Amino acid sequence: MIKFFEYNWQVRDEWFDWCNQLTIKELLKDHRGGVGNILYTLFHIIDVEYSWIRGIQGKEDIVFQFADYNTLEKVKSLSDKSRNEIAEFLKITNFGDLKEQLVSVSWDEDKYTFDDILHHIITHEIHHIGQLSVWARELELSPVPANFIGREFTRGFINENE
Repeated sequence: MIKFFEYNWQVRDEWFDWCNQLTIKELLKDHRGGVGNILYTLFHIIDVEYSWIRGIQGKEDIVFQFADYNTLEKVKSLSDKSRNEIAEFLKITNFGDLKEQLVSVSWDEDKYTFDDILHHIITHEIHHIGQLSVWARELELSPVPANFIGREFTRGFINENE
């Protein structure tokens, strides 16, 4: 599971780099489907990941406002900050002991297992990265490659084998 978090973070960073070729107007242009625009999609991915991780930690949700993160630099900074906190949590967590533990979060009446939440976080980002790829092609630009195979996970976000 850890490698999928590393994969998502690596691909996300590549999307941030990719976004540097766009103007703020292009980053904020509404597109069909998804949550609306490229910059808000990246913000949304981070916000959801952070909220769910805080939820499984039993911490209060921190609701970020997009108005406070309305530039590429601010969203990238939010990503880096939240990633560091999440990586530290993932490094010290014994997944085997927690997989079936039920978790309650403030924004949902249902309870979910720790394992299901981690899978949800991973697939949520992959889903939105697919939308970014479609929007990139609509702009007649090549999207960030989504391949898992062939990537090296050497940035040291999390040094654990799973």
